[in-house]
Amino acid sequence: MTSIATQSHLASLAPDHSTLISRLQRDRIVERIWERDHTVWHPAPTEISNRLGWLDSPVAMQEEIAAIDSAVAAVRADGFTYALLLGMGGSSLAPEVFRKVFGVRSGFLDLTVLDTTDPAAVRSHAERLEPARTLFIPATKSGGTVETISLLKYFYNRTQDGVGDDKAGQQFIAITDPGSGLAELAADLHFRHTFLNNSEIGGRYSALSLFGMVPAHLIGVDTTRLLDRARIAADECRGHDANFGLHLGAAIASAAMAGRDKLTFLADATLTPIGAWIEQLIAESTGKEGKGILPVDGEPPGSADEYGDDRLFAYLRHDGEFDELFEQLCQAGHPVLRLDISDDYDISGEFFRWEMATAIASHCLGINPFDQPNVEAAKVVARTLTEAYIRDGELPQEKAIWSDDGLSCYGDVVGDSLSSILRALIAGVDESPSYFSIHAYLTPGDDIDDALATIRAAVHKRDGIATTTGYGPRFLHSTGQLHKGDGGKGCFLQLTCDDAVDVQIPDSPGDNASAISFSVLKAAQASGDFQALQAAGRRVVRVHLGSDVRSGLERISAALS
Repeated sequence: MTSIATQSHLASLAPDHSTLISRLQRDRIVERIWERDHTVWHPAPTEISNRLGWLDSPVAMQEEIAAIDSAVAAVRADGFTYALLLGMGGSSLAPEVFRKVFGVRSGFLDLTVLDTTDPAAVRSHAERLEPARTLFIPATKSGGTVETISLLKYFYNRTQDGVGDDKAGQQFIAITDPGSGLAELAADLHFRHTFLNNSEIGGRYSALSLFGMVPAHLIGVDTTRLLDRARIAADECRGHDANFGLHLGAAIASAAMAGRDKLTFLADATLTPIGAWIEQLIAESTGKEGKGILPVDGEPPGSADEYGDDRLFAYLRHDGEFDELFEQLCQAGHPVLRLDISDDYDISGEFFRWEMATAIASHCLGINPFDQPNVEAAKVVARTLTEAYIRDGELPQEKAIWSDDGLSCYGDVVGDSLSSILRALIAGVDESPSYFSIHAYLTPGDDIDDALATIRAAVHKRDGIATTTGYGPRFLHSTGQLHKGDGGKGCFLQLTCDDAVDVQIPDSPGDNASAISFSVLKAAQASGDFQALQAAGRRVVRVHLGSDVRSGLERISAALS
């Protein structure tokens, strides 16, 4: 039995929520979703009819468990003890949730997710892993994701050096769609196994597909039990009375239509990893056509009176860490959804409920939740820049608007100091922004996490607006769509630095020739996103931190306090 319990305090949203539920029932929206009726979201079936396979995942995936189990048993029998998943966005976030929540069962593989082009992070993983005992898992739906393929080429060459040409392919398994470039490459390189996923499942809806189940099985999760919980949730999402997916989706939509479009997560420590997965699902599904729901994950919590009337809270509760704040928020009149999750295996049910809720909320807002029309903008610029580097031997240079003691600022705002530039970014010209987003093209780490949290807390306390953060290029596969596709109410602080180390990207697996490095790729991605934000009319400032990243972050925090 599932152990999910919910408690909703919708406050002033309650009448609108009730009216919306009645309309959804009258229009048979739940039934039509299960009937695969694309007109729930758009008159044309493009990028809808072929994106509804997630509805079947809890049942259909049961048929794949035997094959997954056989492949995992063979890996364990051959002495593998580590796994490194190479993926971005929907291919990496669910595996990361499983690893952080469940840990590693004795005798199974210690799995880590690598979803960055930061050269220091790439080298760190390369130096700590022994190729002969490591299983590498490139995972990408399209089969051509630049980050994933670049990482594949690099680690294939290292593995080749460590175990020999004839054995290198046996250190890899692939997860991709049928007929993709990765599927072809895996065959050419004689990968140990290639898992071909249902092509009618989009990346951010793939948690309960092979993209989630293979990594979960590798760390020792009981995937049959996991899918059983998901099936229970799916069955609940077919009706009306006990359909939490329906009620959650209607609550999110009601809040957004009332101006409460900042879906803010409070999560007990055990459940914190789920936030990043929901963040991608909500942001990439709803952030388009001038609309969007901003998921606010990992924001340092404040007191109830510090939040504006643009928030809807979702409390993911396990140990009751935020019970006091929950009561305060309710008393202050904020709408709050409380989800009690006492059993780790109920996470799979949450995956399905949030997928259904997102599909329903998108219907209410008149949005197709399965496309991502603005994602390509940053990629196009990044490709142009890397081509320029290959041709000219350097990336195009930009002119700083301000520089001092190792820091440089770039953008369209005016200021004669770091403080005045950042204040101009947040204060705006015509109107103040409704959220502040940090894009950190830095080496991920606990110390950087803490420094970014300090900046977020300073902005929220001083300006009272929602704050988000993401590491680049990871967030490009998550919130990047919303940043360029929503109503344009955000302001963006991009952070870059001098890379202390660099790692070359092989032109092809097994080839020592290299035209670019990970540092160049990351810089091109940062510039590509910066230019795409500007082209979309967003306010954005880049602060280049030079070589002393921690000191630079402290100066930014002081300037914003």
